[in-house]
Amino acid sequence: MIKNLLNPFILNFASDVDFTQPIIEEVTSFLPSNFMLILIGIGLIIATIIIIFFLKKIIINSVIGLVIWGIALFVFNIPLPLIPSLVVSIIIGPAGIGTMLLLNAFGLLVI
Repeated sequence: MIKNLLNPFILNFASDVDFTQPIIEEVTSFLPSNFMLILIGIGLIIATIIIIFFLKKIIINSVIGLVIWGIALFVFNIPLPLIPSLVVSIIIGPAGIGTMLLLNAFGLLVI
């Protein structure tokens, strides 16, 4: 009896799936093309955790965040909103810039 109830559901589900397109392309279609921004963003978040854990100096974290903001914006020309990214880099440090790079890589950052 349960088998008879599940068959229409399975058939409806299978009819919506396009089996002509390779499954790898379909699964990876949502991934961003720039993996370097993702790696740098995650690295900056880890660096902030290490800075806070070992140095325990919020001012050093803010200064390093400001330096990384300048490097990202002016040296590598990564498109970031000017004032919001500056404020985030000063308050949160490298983790803030790392988060903005991740948002930029996934297309969630409005510039």
